Amino acid sequence: MKRATLKTISDESGFSITTVSRALAGYDDVNEQTRQRIIEIAQRLGYQPNLTARHLRSKHTNTIGMVIPLTAHYSDLFFMELLSGVGQQAAQHGYDLLLSAQVPGEEELSAYRRMVDGSRVDGMVLARVRRHDARIDYLKGTAQPYVVFGHSGDDDYPYIDVDGEKGIRQMVHHFADYGHRRIALIAPPDELAFAAPRVAGYWAALEELGLPRDPALVVTGDLSMDSGAAAAERLLSLPDPPTAIMACNDQMALGAMAAITTRGLRVGRDVAVSGFDDIPAAASASPPLTTIRQPIYQIGQRLAQTLIRLIHGETVDNLHVLLEPELVIRASSGEPRSG
Repeated sequence: MKRATLKTISDESGFSITTVSRALAGYDDVNEQTRQRIIEIAQRLGYQPNLTARHLRSKHTNTIGMVIPLTAHYSDLFFMELLSGVGQQAAQHGYDLLLSAQVPGEEELSAYRRMVDGSRVDGMVLARVRRHDARIDYLKGTAQPYVVFGHSGDDDYPYIDVDGEKGIRQMVHHFADYGHRRIALIAPPDELAFAAPRVAGYWAALEELGLPRDPALVVTGDLSMDSGAAAAERLLSLPDPPTAIMACNDQMALGAMAAITTRGLRVGRDVAVSGFDDIPAAASASPPLTTIRQPIYQIGQRLAQTLIRLIHGETVDNLHVLLEPELVIRASSGEPRSG
């Protein structure tokens, strides 16, 4: 079958090649009824635009870039969920997603430079912000549109985030309401921007409740299941172990649950456990995991929507979005304790 061209559509529709071209390119000087008629014919004929030529003319790639952290334990379900949301919305708007997995540091920053300086993408989505983030410093110095999941207290860039401090405070209050007084925290690496607010929320909630501060109850993990298991082992080996363990992400919480079970203890009865994120695996865990929900998939969609609007030069009303956390109570909390 002969490949459909602009001339083929022009002959079929009766409109000029110029009108056909501008209708398919989305120009607003083409009557909407005319545009729909041309699009209908183009679809029926199986027309495929010459994207390479279009990109050369427009200097656009119709591609969004993302660089995700590559680590030895890489199985990060958080990023899988985020990528799904970004990718779905990108595809809906006719954009591809260019993905690179890099070890954090210079190699990671080099990947940003290759994408941006090499004009391989029209915009970047950045996630898992660090306290002093060279990636954001670099993007600020370019003309590249970008949007960030998370922020470090610096409002000088477009971001979407969830109030982690408030979420952790809610969780401490939840466990205190269930009668727990020895509540531990598995914290994220200190270099990550969301670490400080979540740890601050933990200490603030203890003070609000009049519970003692015990530094031994705060252990740092690296966001992996293995680190969550190791942290739980350390906490449960204390002379006065906690009766509730809060992890600052779901993967560490799932690791903590595995360590508790290995010890012959029961999650929810002997030791309560909670996470943060509400990845799909949280609801299907055994027992299902209590957590703070941040709608990762929907945030991914919203990041892509915002970025595409910035790429198109459109006005975005709110470039600094802080979402409310949602406490999701499941069986890993157990029942309120008596006495």
